[in-house]
Amino acid sequence: MKNYVLDTNVLLHDPQAIFKFEDNTVVLPLTVVEEIDRFKKEQSETGRNARQISRLIDGFRQQASLVEGVRLEAGGLFRVAIYREEAMKLLPPELQVDRGDNRILAVAKELEADTEHPVIFITKDINLRIKADTIGLNAEDYESDKIAIADLYTGSVELLVSREQVDLFYEQGHLDLEEELTGNQGITLVDEGNPSHSAIGRFCNARQQVVPLLRVPKEGVWGIHARNREQQFAFDLLLNDDIQVVSLVGKAGTGKTLLAIAAGLLKTADEGVYSRLLVSRPVFPMGRDLGFLPGDVEEKLAPWMQPIFDNVELLLSSVDEGGKRKRGYRELIDLGLMEIEPLTYIRGRSIPRQYLIVDESQNLTPHEIKTIVTRAGEGTKIILTGDPYQIDNPYIDSSSNGLSYAVDRLKGQEIAGHVTLTKGERSPLAELAANLL
Repeated sequence: MKNYVLDTNVLLHDPQAIFKFEDNTVVLPLTVVEEIDRFKKEQSETGRNARQISRLIDGFRQQASLVEGVRLEAGGLFRVAIYREEAMKLLPPELQVDRGDNRILAVAKELEADTEHPVIFITKDINLRIKADTIGLNAEDYESDKIAIADLYTGSVELLVSREQVDLFYEQGHLDLEEELTGNQGITLVDEGNPSHSAIGRFCNARQQVVPLLRVPKEGVWGIHARNREQQFAFDLLLNDDIQVVSLVGKAGTGKTLLAIAAGLLKTADEGVYSRLLVSRPVFPMGRDLGFLPGDVEEKLAPWMQPIFDNVELLLSSVDEGGKRKRGYRELIDLGLMEIEPLTYIRGRSIPRQYLIVDESQNLTPHEIKTIVTRAGEGTKIILTGDPYQIDNPYIDSSSNGLSYAVDRLKGQEIAGHVTLTKGERSPLAELAANLL
């Protein structure tokens, strides 16, 4: 049996963390409860998590003494440990200051001295892990929802097959393979004897076969044509009404947002499959924030939503076969076909029959992603786009963000699809910068 001592930031990140340590003992220093109390009035995600963990601990209090311990469903034990001034003597002189972090370290150090079972200190604070390790404590990061970026599912695979199998795929429009494939995975069939002889398709869960990609209109999707294989896979998922949640991951300039908006406009303005295209993104500045902005809500949001406006304007600048310009941006909004708004007020909403694009979703936590996806009403399709290497949220990283979490958890589901875009198509300069800078 092990003793896990939790830091405040672990519970503020995941209020359910108490239940993630199997049949071991989870120890919460009383100082952590005091620190959580400071966040409970905030209206942010952190405040909601603080209130949730407080209610959870209060429920434990009604079952048994928190100091003696409450038995958890998984067989483990949860208890609250009280800080004693004598425990501070176990720390080096540099840390013998009455601070919350040092009190927590003292509780963990005293527990280590009083028990024969291993004591592991869990914190998401890098500096606190360094201090814990320096004084001899076994310190670890909280990684129950971390997905190693190098191991992130790409959504596509290349298979070597015989020439006859490639020809058979073209002839009958499907192909049975013995390989174990993931649902809605993009498949490239390559002739093992002639690599230039190939075919692309998607593995269909229901049929357990590789099927052709959906046909894209000759004029493109609102004037946009796929420029590489990954973009073809992306359009297949974006235009398939049976796939209700799609994630697109890629570096800057790979076309994630542009493809998603183009497909959304086709499905709403042209085909009428969805009642409205709703484009949203979290509000996080890059670098130093400019502070409060003047004007009404639309004017305040303009700087944050400008990347969306840029993509829409590019699509609207194209012309149809008759040489006429597409509908104007303002006309689409006035007709109720398109709306651009922040994610701030999405909690509590129900979004039916809409094509919802969540741009820059790498800045969201796993819990925020769950909140968004659970807003989807009947007939709604959700597109998550982002680059895990460009995160502005200071509380998450490339392996703990909501986008990576969603890609991993939804992998292989019949109504979910994912594509990692690797080739930049914005411009040679943007591609060079993305690769070298």
